[in-house]
Amino acid sequence: MYKILLILHLLIIPSAAFAFAGASIRYVALGDSYTIGTGARLDESWPVLTTIRLQQKGFPVQLVGNLGRNGWTSQNLIDFELPALKELKPDIVTVLIGVNDWVQGVDAKVFQGHLENIFDELLKIVPNPKHLLIVTIPDFSVTPEGKQFANGRNISEGIKAFNQIIFQEAQARGLTTVDVYPASQMMGQDASLIAQDGLHPSARGYAQWADLIEPAFERLLLQEVR
Repeated sequence: MYKILLILHLLIIPSAAFAFAGASIRYVALGDSYTIGTGARLDESWPVLTTIRLQQKGFPVQLVGNLGRNGWTSQNLIDFELPALKELKPDIVTVLIGVNDWVQGVDAKVFQGHLENIFDELLKIVPNPKHLLIVTIPDFSVTPEGKQFANGRNISEGIKAFNQIIFQEAQARGLTTVDVYPASQMMGQDASLIAQDGLHPSARGYAQWADLIEPAFERLLLQEVR
């Protein structure tokens, strides 16, 4: 029975590529420092790890752009990443944004408005909701350096509130969301998951996020052939 399932799996995977216009599936990652993998090498970021794992399973995915930048907010994504994204002609896009909005004290309603703008614009660039994958904001409060960004606020509760907005806006548009918040809290129990800067995930930490993101990405690709 296992051999039959394995053969079927291998037969299905290559056909997923034919749901896209080109010979390869063009993937672009949007976001901030968590997207570019600050705290680890570029090849240890979760977008790169996710791409490699999908390629190993037979999916012709190519990471043609990682547009994340340190410190960028949802407004920066609108101003700079969305215009650049159009030029890259993506087939699939991931988004992880919002931590710097919260750190900088952006009002929740303003953040929600920005998110609505981002998701709506993305659906114009990549019209199929199955081709967009949204990632939640991690809980950096558990890291040694995280508390310096609290400014008298409860970081965990603040990030939870922003993540709820992300879930709400994604669900309203039929977008898949991957929740890395619980996994990020493991940094408070395992120092090996924290980078040397005491704030961002280490390579091992990003690999844990890829453990969650890659299967969701794969499911989106396989939905194309159902």
